[in-house]
Amino acid sequence: MASLLLRHAARAAFNVARPRMVTAPFVRCYALAPEVKQRIDDMVQNNKLFVFMKGTPEAPMCGFSRAVVQVLELHGMDPLDLQTANVLEDDSIRNGIKEYSDWPTIPQVYVNGEFVGGCDLMIQMHQSGELVDLLKGIGHTSPYADVQGDGGSSTDGNKA
Repeated sequence: MASLLLRHAARAAFNVARPRMVTAPFVRCYALAPEVKQRIDDMVQNNKLFVFMKGTPEAPMCGFSRAVVQVLELHGMDPLDLQTANVLEDDSIRNGIKEYSDWPTIPQVYVNGEFVGGCDLMIQMHQSGELVDLLKGIGHTSPYADVQGDGGSSTDGNKA
């Protein structure tokens, strides 16, 4: 019995005294090649609204890309008229856009050459009414512009 207690005490002392090595998780780092940066610049700068997504507006290949297309549809944008890049067709764009924007996920939406965000931010902007103003800035009038009051959310949960 004493030897069992001695063994447990020794193990506990060993575990406390043993230094723990803390290491950072492996992180992939991609260098953005100049030709990839130029291609992305051209897509982003030459279109009022551009979406980097998985799949196409007609056939999104992930739920987040589908949600972004649906939010834009809610605001009266025809999916067939959206300017998009299917990142599943080109790994250099798929990895490059993440480096370009310093944003780790896809889809990514750009308006007037500026990164707006991904799915979550687009949904938040829709809910807050900010998306109406953003689209107005590119010459698109959202159907929500008529119901949006003072630039805030189009609904407050109360019915008159």
